[in-house]
Amino acid sequence: MFKVVSLFSGCGGGDVGLHGGFNFLDNYYSPLQFETIFANEINQKIANIFEKNIGIKPDVRDIREVSNEDVPSHDLLVGGFPCVSFSIVAQNPPRLGIENDISGKLFFEMIRILKDKQPKAFIAENVKGLLSANKGQAIQLILSEFEKAGYNVKYRLLNSADFGVPQKRERVFIVGIRKDIDQEYTFPEPKYFSKESLFTPKYRSLKEVIFDEKDIPDKYYFSERAVEGLMRAKKQMNKGRAQDINNPCNTVGAHLAKVSLNSTDPVLKIDEKYRRFMPREVARIQSFPDSFELLESESTQYIALGNAIPPVLMWNVAESLLTLLNNEVKKEYIPIEIC
Repeated sequence: MFKVVSLFSGCGGGDVGLHGGFNFLDNYYSPLQFETIFANEINQKIANIFEKNIGIKPDVRDIREVSNEDVPSHDLLVGGFPCVSFSIVAQNPPRLGIENDISGKLFFEMIRILKDKQPKAFIAENVKGLLSANKGQAIQLILSEFEKAGYNVKYRLLNSADFGVPQKRERVFIVGIRKDIDQEYTFPEPKYFSKESLFTPKYRSLKEVIFDEKDIPDKYYFSERAVEGLMRAKKQMNKGRAQDINNPCNTVGAHLAKVSLNSTDPVLKIDEKYRRFMPREVARIQSFPDSFELLESESTQYIALGNAIPPVLMWNVAESLLTLLNNEVKKEYIPIEIC
């Protein structure tokens, strides 16, 4: 088994994908040889969801308070570092600076641990906007920091819908392989497409994961008064809000607990009635198996699920990495023939 340290762990979507051994829709995602041995998640309630499902108790300190000695040796470091605006310090050559927001400094905590522990590989995940920040300069300097930490680095924008997740969620994945390892990482190629063909399956649809309307409690529906208020204000619902259940859902986020008809979060419109998603539906949209247990308040569940890495997407990224790591292990143990 390859040992994993999970940073900014959330409720464990990335770890569910790394471990594998779960069912989603009509597919079985086989177990992978990754074992999470340490996790850090600053939100105690979200950490409770992680512990219930992953089986280890996360360190809930601010990652800046976690010393290198507190982090065990490991083979893979995984982290969806917080989504903040990176800035470029106007120097020659330009340097990576961070907005005053404290969370902006957390990227460098991942770099710190990589430099000290030197695991075989790392996987970092972030929002699509990272590619355009500072007119593309931020991503290049971030890649440079990872390179300086001792890794050959590749990155790609992946859409979860391309891998069988009923959600159009685009995220940047950065994968690094330690420079002394003579292996090159290859990103997985899409397996699902927007249109059905003879050889490839089409996108998974929202209707495959939502509940029958007769099973939806009244509290998830917007009141007639809310709908009438929107119409009286002569406002049109933001483009793409009401979802087509025959296609993947738009990206679900952490605001679903407070979603309104005026916001940008996806909602359902069925039989002229509008409603928000139930937490279990959000979990399914994110590709969590139904065996994944939801606890704490619904507000916490929405935040945790909306910020999570889709397990099926991570499984595909991790499967490609596992092949590489296993090839390296085989090379290390090739017997030497003595003439």
